[in-house]
Amino acid sequence: MSNQQATLDQKSVTAARMLGVEMIEASHSGHPGIVLDAAPMAYTLFEYHMRFNPKQPKWINRDRFVLSAGHGSALLYSLLHLNGFDLTVDDLKAFRQMGSKTPGHPEYGWTPGVDASTGPLGQGLGMAVGMAIAEKHLAAQCNRPGMPVIDHYTYALAGDGDLMEGISQEALDIAGNLQLNKLIVLYDSNDVSLDGPLSMSTHDNVEQRVKAASWNYERVEDGNDLAQIDAALWRAKRSDKPTLIEVKTVIGYGAPKQGTNKVHGTPVGQDGLAVLKEKFDWHEPSFTVPQAVYDHFQELVAAKEKQYQRWLEMWASYQQQYPQLAAQLMNDEFKLSDDALNYQPGEKIATRLVCDDALQEIARQNPMFWGGAADLASSNKTLLKNDDNFAADNLLGRNLRFGVREFGMAAALNGITLHGGTRAFGSTFLVFSDYLKGAVRLAALMKIPTTFVFSHDSLAVGEDGPTHEPVEQLAALRSMPGVDVYRPADANETIASWQVIGKTTDRPSVIVTSRQGLPVLAAAKHAPVERGAYILAPAQTNHPAGILIASGSEVSLALQARERLAKEGIDVQVVSMPCQERFLRQSKQYQEMVLPPRLDKRLAIEMGSSMCWHRFVGLNGMVMGVDEFGTSAPGEQVIEKFGFTPERVAAAFKQAAGLENEKSAQMAANG
Repeated sequence: MSNQQATLDQKSVTAARMLGVEMIEASHSGHPGIVLDAAPMAYTLFEYHMRFNPKQPKWINRDRFVLSAGHGSALLYSLLHLNGFDLTVDDLKAFRQMGSKTPGHPEYGWTPGVDASTGPLGQGLGMAVGMAIAEKHLAAQCNRPGMPVIDHYTYALAGDGDLMEGISQEALDIAGNLQLNKLIVLYDSNDVSLDGPLSMSTHDNVEQRVKAASWNYERVEDGNDLAQIDAALWRAKRSDKPTLIEVKTVIGYGAPKQGTNKVHGTPVGQDGLAVLKEKFDWHEPSFTVPQAVYDHFQELVAAKEKQYQRWLEMWASYQQQYPQLAAQLMNDEFKLSDDALNYQPGEKIATRLVCDDALQEIARQNPMFWGGAADLASSNKTLLKNDDNFAADNLLGRNLRFGVREFGMAAALNGITLHGGTRAFGSTFLVFSDYLKGAVRLAALMKIPTTFVFSHDSLAVGEDGPTHEPVEQLAALRSMPGVDVYRPADANETIASWQVIGKTTDRPSVIVTSRQGLPVLAAAKHAPVERGAYILAPAQTNHPAGILIASGSEVSLALQARERLAKEGIDVQVVSMPCQERFLRQSKQYQEMVLPPRLDKRLAIEMGSSMCWHRFVGLNGMVMGVDEFGTSAPGEQVIEKFGFTPERVAAAFKQAAGLENEKSAQMAANG
């Protein structure tokens, strides 16, 4: 490397450092520590190893970069700006301000060049694992001799906090087991966390830890030595395993409080800026970069754009020779045909078994559909029976074996979805959704269509007892903005739910299935699940007493209670509500057609927390739910103990409607 080149490299690193620190100073908030210590490794990676095109930030064969240590966003924004992405100096000046392209932590879909929303520590590492999984699978599926249309690396930058979070071990284990050799993690090892020295809480031997997880390990002793970092990256690319490169750094390098937690999340101040400028021999006004540095970045990017043009030429030939594969690669939906599955009214079948049938058919119709489970595929009924396991020696397999790693699974699924080219699902018991809700939340924040399948949906789990019987989980999932939660009533609604999920591309979907058998409902055939709720059994008179509203297994229970009430001369309408979120997005006209305001005597029925039903029953209605933990007994006995029988439902409605005695019931029947 020439002296001129080395000088330009150092000036470029300084430019990234100073822009980042100036952004933080302007906003009076941010994290300068990682900006100052990690700039050399991030610069070396971006400029001399990563393949991307700033004018086409969604190019499917670009190298992916996940800033798992998302608090270092100012460094990422600086590099994106310097590399010519659509981020101006004014955008940098608006760091952390309302509506700016430079929010406090990286947000996917908001800032050009950001491949994942990060900030909750550890999840970025998990998403990077998913991206690397997707690259391997798509390369095996789509590449043809002389046409490697999918051939890229996935990189992540992680800090001590990422590796302390438990999800990091799940992610390391998944990646090591699959030998994801095109996954490379730069570990900013500065031995300081937010509260103080890392030694207060952690004495891990990271080398032994990652090697035990079947990773390759590299170490760079001086985080400012670009040549050492570059050499470690090249060695990592030659490994047959995923690689973690531990880069020893000094947090807040060059600042007055370097090496301490005082520079982790606090601006350095004007005095600190002066010290940094002296340290780095930087004499430019704020937010100013020498033209020679901009020219240097432009020259580096020009070489990357040539790589993109060569790929485009290959892609054009590929599209001509393999049009079907090319179309599949660019399609973000999946289908399930109406006539694929058929169930007879009155037949009794658990919706997890219907889900199983649906998954087989979806996989048959959609080659880019795949997924797995947290070691529960046989219980969730989510194994793709005509496919092999995805493994290091079988990259075409479509069954992902995540092991008992719910959070790692969900983060990896988000990474697979972010990568593009496939649609993926993951599964576990509903009660264990607690282990992965953070990833569901990030999927919602990123507006990506990851699909989560949760079986064993209620107290009907039975003998496994309260540890396995979900109560509050449905309410918790429904409380998240931007998540559609489907709890189908029968086989027909299960099929319809999967059809809607296949067309959904702007939000994650959760489908919750039953362990126990449920009757197939004739009236639910071709159910309008896309509208969230519908009248399953209309009233028989012009003046019904009210409405029963239910989801899942409780819909058939509501129908039984309706029959019982009818024998007492009480006419009610039954509404099935498989997806509250979709119903709430319908027009007011449709909502009032399903739930007429005049019918304000309502009973909502669900074997779970009552919290999310009150908005649908109003002040004059009631909710028959479960607001305590379950018990260990056969499922039918548990259901009866908590009152979910036709008799108890009918009695609860009469109480809600003020029809608790025969005289008032007769008056209602007579209008």
